[in-house]
Amino acid sequence: MSSMRKAARRHPALAAAAVVAALAVTATACGPEDGGADADAKPSAYPTAELGKEDLGLPKDLPISLDDLKKWKDGGWENWDRERWLSDAKDFLNPIIKDLWDPDRMEDAEEPDRGIDEDEIEEDEGGGSQEDEGVTDPTPAKVQAKPVQTPYTQSAKAHGKIFMDTPKGQMVCSATVVKDPKKPGKSNLVATAGHCVHGGKGKGWFRNVVFVPGYNYKGLPSSQLESAPKSDVLPHGIWWASKARTTDHWRTDGQERGGKGAQQDFAMLEVRPEDGGGKSLEESVGDAVKVSFSTPKVSSMGDLTARGYPAAPPFDGSKMYGCTEAPSRLTINQDQPTMYRIGCTMTGGSSGGGWVAKGSGGEDELYSVTSIGPVTATWLAGPRLGQNAKGVFDAISK
Repeated sequence: MSSMRKAARRHPALAAAAVVAALAVTATACGPEDGGADADAKPSAYPTAELGKEDLGLPKDLPISLDDLKKWKDGGWENWDRERWLSDAKDFLNPIIKDLWDPDRMEDAEEPDRGIDEDEIEEDEGGGSQEDEGVTDPTPAKVQAKPVQTPYTQSAKAHGKIFMDTPKGQMVCSATVVKDPKKPGKSNLVATAGHCVHGGKGKGWFRNVVFVPGYNYKGLPSSQLESAPKSDVLPHGIWWASKARTTDHWRTDGQERGGKGAQQDFAMLEVRPEDGGGKSLEESVGDAVKVSFSTPKVSSMGDLTARGYPAAPPFDGSKMYGCTEAPSRLTINQDQPTMYRIGCTMTGGSSGGGWVAKGSGGEDELYSVTSIGPVTATWLAGPRLGQNAKGVFDAISK
C-alpha cells in the first residue's frame, strides 16, 4: 500500500508493565511448512526452570529458550534481536499479554508498506477475453472511498482491525470474522492478508497479533480515541490470535513491497478473548461471513464491497471506509491465479480487509481480502480465494 507515513509518530519502548499475570504460554499451530499437529494450550503456574518446553505445550524445536520466554513475559523482549526473531520463528507463538495493546500503542501502529509501481503491470490488449487466467484489464477508474455508516456494530458487524508487532515496530491491518462450519454460530475465525501476520520469503510470523472487531464503532475523531471510554473504542474487547495459517506461496515468495506473493496473499486466524469469557467471537459481534472458494469469473460477478481501516494519508486509521465496484482482472505472475481489482482510494491499513458480496441467501459472502494497491492509491487488488485458500481455511477450522 502507500509508502506515505503518518506525521509525528510516537514509538515508545515496550513497557515492562505489559506483563502476563501468570506464565500461561499457548502453543499454537506450527507453520504449514512443518506439517505438524496443533499443540494445545497448557497454562502453568510452575517456575519455568522446572518444566520443559513440551510441558508448556511448546514445540521442542522452538528457537527460543524458557529463559527467553520469562524475559518476554516480564517485558524484557524489547531488547531482542527483532530481525533474528522474525527469520527464526517458524512456529506461530502468541501468548496473551494483558493490557499490552492500550489506546496509545494502537495509535502508534503504522500501515504495512505494500505499494506497487504501476510500471510493473502490463495491461492486456485482449481485455475483453472471457478467460480470466493470465489476463490484466485496463486500470479501473478511481473510486472514492466512503465512510462506513456508524455504528459499525450494526452496519459492518464482522469487520475490524488487526494489530501486530513486526521488526519495524507496531503495524495495523484490517480483517473480517468468518463462519466456521465446524462450530456453527460460534466461530472464532478471522480472515486477513498473509502479509498482516507473516513476513513472507525468508521470514516468519509476527508477534502479539490481535484482532479488534468494530474498532471505534462510533467513528470518533482520532484526537478523541485516547480519552474515550474503552467501550467506545473496543466494543467487543481484544482477541488474541491463538493459531495462524497462510499460504505456502506467501511464505516462500511474499515480498514486503511490490506484487510478489500477492496472488495468494491470504491468512486465517483462530482467536480467543484477552479477558476470557464463554462467548465465541461470532456470538460476541453478532455476525460472521461465509467464505466463498468458488472463484467466479469477473464476467459473472456483480459489485464487490471492500472494507477496511485505511491509515496512510489522507486517512488516519481511526475510521472504517469502503469501496463498491464490479471487479476487473489483474495478473502479476503468469504462474499464479489472476487477482480481482477494483477502483478505490483506500490506503495502507486497509490491507487484509474483506471483499464481500451478497450470496444467494442475501447474506454477505467473502470473495477476497485487500493485498496491494499503487502508491497513487487509485485501486486495490486482492487474491481470488480458490483451493489454496481453502487449504489454509481447512487447516485452521479443523
